[in-house]
Amino acid sequence: MTDTTPTAVNRTLPRRQPNAAYRQREYLTETEVDRLIEAARKRGRNSTRDSAAILLAYRHGLRAQELCLLRWSQIDLRHGRLHVNRAKGGIESVHPLHGPELRALRPLQGTSLYVFTTEAGTPVTTAWFLRMIQRTGRAAKLPFPLHPHMLRHACGYKLANDGHDTRSLAHYLGHRNLQSTARYTALAPDRFARFWND
Repeated sequence: MTDTTPTAVNRTLPRRQPNAAYRQREYLTETEVDRLIEAARKRGRNSTRDSAAILLAYRHGLRAQELCLLRWSQIDLRHGRLHVNRAKGGIESVHPLHGPELRALRPLQGTSLYVFTTEAGTPVTTAWFLRMIQRTGRAAKLPFPLHPHMLRHACGYKLANDGHDTRSLAHYLGHRNLQSTARYTALAPDRFARFWND
């Protein structure tokens, strides 16, 4: 007769705490993004690529995966257009590219199909983007740890605070559900500016 008792021990992983336990907030202010871009410009031999990646992620609300997979075929520098292919089943859209983005992208043009590449010519990864954002955040002396998605949230909050309507904001960020976008308008401080006119 053989022993049939299980040999594996049922181990469970500790539960992940809410984001608030790790960070004070989930977005950056416009001033903090400017500090981050400026710090990226001063860091290392890939400063042009890194600062452009931060600028595009912020201005277009790109997720890390969307930024890393961005191809030159999605960019029309002549007419100032960016075709955004959204991840996670988001709505694709065409965004205008303005002066700062065009100036940041032009020096990156090369032989690769991808906009953001390593020195070996391969596309950058989301792990690279995370590390770059964390290192640049420390170099900018921001008082809290950063992650790439904070740039997407910063975009949403900035546009909501500028008074853009929720539906337009949802399309810009590629949200299929307006409830995903409502978080940005809920924290807009200007919402209540004219409630009490003393």
